[in-house]
Amino acid sequence: MRLAAGQPNNSNWMIDRVIKKTSRAERKARRPHEILEAAFEEFAAKGYAATRVEDVATRLRITKGTVYLYFPTKDVLFQEMFRHASTSSADLSTAIGSLRGSCADRIRDLLLIAYENTANDRKTRELLRLSVAEGTRLPEMVDCRHELFIAPTLAALTALVEEGVKSGELRHDTATDTPDVLASSIFQIAVWHLMLADRKPIDGRALMEAHINLVMNGLLRRSKRMA
Repeated sequence: MRLAAGQPNNSNWMIDRVIKKTSRAERKARRPHEILEAAFEEFAAKGYAATRVEDVATRLRITKGTVYLYFPTKDVLFQEMFRHASTSSADLSTAIGSLRGSCADRIRDLLLIAYENTANDRKTRELLRLSVAEGTRLPEMVDCRHELFIAPTLAALTALVEEGVKSGELRHDTATDTPDVLASSIFQIAVWHLMLADRKPIDGRALMEAHINLVMNGLLRRSKRMA
């Protein structure tokens, strides 16, 4: 049946209504993610004390009340932002499970993965900065960082070192009793970037490689020393 001029097409009207309804639902579903991303930028730029909830809202061109609809207090917003921004660190476990080769090879690859995740990732560096600045006031935030990144890294290093000692690839040494020393340069480089940024740049990758060679040559049996 043909429609008279000006008569609405019910089929098209219904389709438009469904599309608009879906779009609103999608926007609503994305809103918490958008708020947390905006919160990260504000907290990273200004710190906790100087950041206002309205600053986050202004960045997104929404009302402060909309932010409070999802995150009832500034503390809740900050803590949820921290967890949200830490998701890249959670991928570390997957990377650890894909390591192959000798113990020395896997230790080296693990340290380089952790280095890329920490020193070369802006979000991770900023979370480190916020952990240092706000850690005494919000210790659960530091615990979250430890749980998502530091603990799995050190656990994997410990397991690899123990495997290497047991197989005879690595000799038993004070460093094998404190595998934290293997990861120390990662945090050194990250802190250097935070403190000095572009004013005194360093080649973090070269420093990391040098650190790995130094420590691993101390752990490897003489016949297996790295070049």
